[in-house]
Amino acid sequence: MVPNNRDGADVADPSKAFPSKHIPSPQVCDLPAPPVKQWRYIGPGIVAAGVGMASGEFILFPYITSQVGLTFVWAALLGLVTQYFLNMEIERYTLATGETAVTGFSRLWKHWGLVFAIMAYFANIWPAWATSSATLITYVVGGSAAITAVVILLLVGLILTLAPAVYTALERAEMLKVAALLLLILIGALFVLGARTWAAVPTIVTDAGFPAAELGFAVLLGALAFAGAGGGQNLVQSNWIRDKGFGMGKHVPKIVSPLTGELESRGQAGFIFPPTEENLSRWKGWWRFANREQLLTFVGISFLSIMFMSLLAYATVYGTPGLSEDVSFLRVEGERLMEMAGGWFGYFFWIIGAVSLFAAALGIVDYTSRLAADVLKTTYFPDASESKIYAGLVWGLVLIGAVVILVGLDQPIVLATIAACTGGVMMFIYSGLLIAINRRMLPAPIRIRGVRLVALIWSIVLFGTLAVLTVQQQIGNLFG
Repeated sequence: MVPNNRDGADVADPSKAFPSKHIPSPQVCDLPAPPVKQWRYIGPGIVAAGVGMASGEFILFPYITSQVGLTFVWAALLGLVTQYFLNMEIERYTLATGETAVTGFSRLWKHWGLVFAIMAYFANIWPAWATSSATLITYVVGGSAAITAVVILLLVGLILTLAPAVYTALERAEMLKVAALLLLILIGALFVLGARTWAAVPTIVTDAGFPAAELGFAVLLGALAFAGAGGGQNLVQSNWIRDKGFGMGKHVPKIVSPLTGELESRGQAGFIFPPTEENLSRWKGWWRFANREQLLTFVGISFLSIMFMSLLAYATVYGTPGLSEDVSFLRVEGERLMEMAGGWFGYFFWIIGAVSLFAAALGIVDYTSRLAADVLKTTYFPDASESKIYAGLVWGLVLIGAVVILVGLDQPIVLATIAACTGGVMMFIYSGLLIAINRRMLPAPIRIRGVRLVALIWSIVLFGTLAVLTVQQQIGNLFG
């Protein structure tokens, strides 16, 4: 039975709702059945959490805690919940079509995808996560941070272009990272977090505040908005669930290594299912599972890591003056951990941090290249191999990062300004575009509405405010 058409769209041919000026209309076919063994499909949320656990969890929130205590930890949960709704609207489009959300944007205007790809490259052209991981390694074994960072970048390039199935390699790396972090949490809870720290936990609620006078409004709002992920990473949730085989993504070939994998081309367009009773029943199963997977993995793991790293900072360096906001903050924290729990734990902390930031570098190079490869294949070079485009972009980003490091550039202020501004601007723009594609193109019964629509409007307000404040602050830094 085909449901009544409440919005005037052609229910018999739902592909007609998709603009086809720049990208062909999607094929119409039934939605695959949701998984019976759901645990096999768990992964994209863990990848998102693993890639996102970088400077925010290891540096920014612990730094804030070191200065003002636990009064701002609440903001991490608010930021993660906002990103949960944002990520689910990105996943909604891909579950229903097998296309990425960026492809949906490009149906509205051909060059939206290129805009987001360029912005993602500008945000990540400085290899901060590789250099941060290298710095932590030097705390343990010494050596040159610059040379170590270049080696890390080369390893990232090799992993991402030699793995037969790229997403599978990335997923395993991020799961290893999360497991290592959970081990750190367990050991830290046993040996470092004493009665004083646990007694302070209720202050997260009782003393919750927004200490702008102490740390600056833009810094705090940035921590709130980018807890967990941010910028282009959220958009690539589409690509990750597609490679995992969620929904209509089952019909789309995965990105593989041009050297070790079996290349399989895909078309420009995706798929869409007619809203029959059977397809809508299958949709409910997929949507329920995807929401649960994202909530328990991305939100749960990210909040646990922020919470614990903040508690660890509270137990070790709360009230210490003159701490740096960059990775050198972790040297002070590691030395304090040595005093409290023995030298072994300080080294263990730095090793886990180095592994974590390496996995973040792996994910950041992947999502930046994956985003651009999807755009180039879908919109500009439909006959090209997406896997080959992806591999070329990976090595391009690796080589650019190596050059930046080897010429001795500290993080240039121009690149820092670009990185600070682009993430908020991207999220502000695509929060609105998600509403457009998920209300205009998808069959009426599965369109965004109600609470989720309100959440996307809140996302527009939050990231729009963040973008304006960050741009104003960075302009002030440049010309002040």
